[in-house]
Amino acid sequence: MSRRRSRPRQKAPSASPAPSSLPLSPGAPCPCGLPAPYADCCGRFHRGPAAAPTAEALMRSRYSAFAVRDRAYLLRTWHPDTAPERLEPDPETRWRRLEVLGATGGSPFHNEGTVSFRAHFTERGREGVLEEHSRFVRHAGAWVYLDASGAP
Repeated sequence: MSRRRSRPRQKAPSASPAPSSLPLSPGAPCPCGLPAPYADCCGRFHRGPAAAPTAEALMRSRYSAFAVRDRAYLLRTWHPDTAPERLEPDPETRWRRLEVLGATGGSPFHNEGTVSFRAHFTERGREGVLEEHSRFVRHAGAWVYLDASGAP
């Protein structure tokens, strides 16, 4: 998922910077929509040693990372050839719901995969939908986000 844009390096920091991540209790429902608590679902990937086993799991965990503004995870799971130098999620954006439309490849036995999805959000009081067809590849043994095209 690539909705958030990087910002120019020379931009001055704001007086009250956005937190690097939003607090989410471990027992809270996972933003990705699967029926598991955040800590047992995407939170385990965000925290550390576990890596997403499939392209879809990585896409869901990246959506959740956008929802909780976990910039470090987003950058860590972005292919180095396409990753932005910096990533500043818009603090006015609230990610509301994820719909996975389909996936190809991307299993533990593949090296490439795609995931099509709709991500529902509210930005500055207006509702919106991001529809994307994301490509994922294995890099150094782990799934990473490569790039995206528009609607599937």
